[in-house]
Amino acid sequence: MSAFVTDKFRILNADSFVESISNNSYYIFLGLTNPDNTTVISGEGPTENDGFGRLINWDTSTANNPVDNLQYLSHYRDTCLFGKKIISENARRVVKKYEWVQNSPYDVYRHDYGPSNVSLVSQSERLYSSNYYVVTSEYKVYICIENGSSGTGTVSRSQTEPNHTDIEPVSYNDGYKWKYLFRVSPADVIKFDSTEYIILPNDWMTTTDSEIQSIREGGDSFNNNNQIKTVYIENGGSGYGDSFTANILGDGVGGTVFVSTSSGVIDNVIVTNGGYGYTYGTIELSGGSGAKLVPIIPPSKGHGYDIYDELGADKVLLYARFDDSTKNFPVDTKFSQVGILKNPETFSSLSRTNQNFTENTFSALYSIALQDSVSVEIGNLVTQDQGNGIVAEGYIASFDKETKILKYYQDRSLSFANKNDQTDSTYVNKNIIPFVSTESVLVNANNIGNSVNVEIDTSINNTNQLTTDSGKVVDLGVTFTNGLSNPQINKKTGDIIYIDNRPIVERNSRQKEDIKIILEF
Repeated sequence: MSAFVTDKFRILNADSFVESISNNSYYIFLGLTNPDNTTVISGEGPTENDGFGRLINWDTSTANNPVDNLQYLSHYRDTCLFGKKIISENARRVVKKYEWVQNSPYDVYRHDYGPSNVSLVSQSERLYSSNYYVVTSEYKVYICIENGSSGTGTVSRSQTEPNHTDIEPVSYNDGYKWKYLFRVSPADVIKFDSTEYIILPNDWMTTTDSEIQSIREGGDSFNNNNQIKTVYIENGGSGYGDSFTANILGDGVGGTVFVSTSSGVIDNVIVTNGGYGYTYGTIELSGGSGAKLVPIIPPSKGHGYDIYDELGADKVLLYARFDDSTKNFPVDTKFSQVGILKNPETFSSLSRTNQNFTENTFSALYSIALQDSVSVEIGNLVTQDQGNGIVAEGYIASFDKETKILKYYQDRSLSFANKNDQTDSTYVNKNIIPFVSTESVLVNANNIGNSVNVEIDTSINNTNQLTTDSGKVVDLGVTFTNGLSNPQINKKTGDIIYIDNRPIVERNSRQKEDIKIILEF
């Protein structure tokens, strides 16, 4: 015996995820400034795995696939830089894009594709992997109701691009009948357009948008008696008399058709009343034999009522833009990981308050206000000798020369003996040491020739603002105490639900990162 997860289950999971966004805090984040960190351990040199979660040849290595275990998931949080909250408007269901192209064939919508009844064009055993819908040059989306194959078994090629917006399907001279669903809005085209996916409207079942409402309500066959739109002729049979009217039998109500014959063979079936409530149907025939007429059953109540079900929307696109609009998003940093973090807690939750972070953006970095401007290399070390052999270390993520704010993070590679794991070596295992405001810091400590000792500016105290040397007042995004600030989130909390290792990207003030993530359920 065998079992499988149904398409409906995946669609419902996508629905549930989109609905959960209003009740949770999901953040798209960027992370890991130094994926191929080449900090040389004294007496050992760089290794193939040069520090936990890193590779020397990160951009070209085939071994840098994300690892899904608890240790790596917590490491992704440790090396996180900053994040942006996903709002409902930026979580959109999507489906594979099939563009209308003149002289191309398309499958029809059928409820009964399977191993013994594959689609004629794509040869698919599943409805949702066949090309039964299109998006046109005007960004209108249509379901193919007929493609000329009914009664012939031969698919026509579509010659006329559909352009109507009628509630009921419209037939064209090339043998195709199309059911209009919606038009992708200009705003969605600009923001989300993709070569691979069609963006679906949000809140289809509840929106009061007049056009969507008319399509949705027009597809409610319980009110309109218009469920079945077409009957497919698998076999016209023989011996049938003159054209006649017949009922659609089955478990629904009210369906009727007009059956046209030629020399006793059924050659056309026109639905005169679509009825409602059908999950299967047969045509009431008499006087002949051998005909196989298949009423095509729309999803749910009818075509257009629930497009998520109709189009098999089991994928969700998540979008975030990172620009220079906030100091939480430093433009001089690098990143090589993109992820999604669910429900992180505030940094204060280290004191067990268990308070979820809910703001629109967060910084996951520690910060130091320096008295002087320095030259830094992103990914290198900043250190602080606190005496008695105690040394604090962090990886530099950013240095703003205008504000003299240095941002850094600390991950387990700074604690592990060989920066990779718990193996003992001449590089001693140690705790992660927090920086203090009473000692200077050494910037670029792994490049001794260019290292500089800099004092901490403790005058930046109990504030999230400072005045630059030019007199400009700057909002720092985080609050400083005696020249130091903490991340806004507790990086030991929250669930990593997605991670993607990428070739390293260097940010700068002239670029913006539009992040689009596709989750498939």
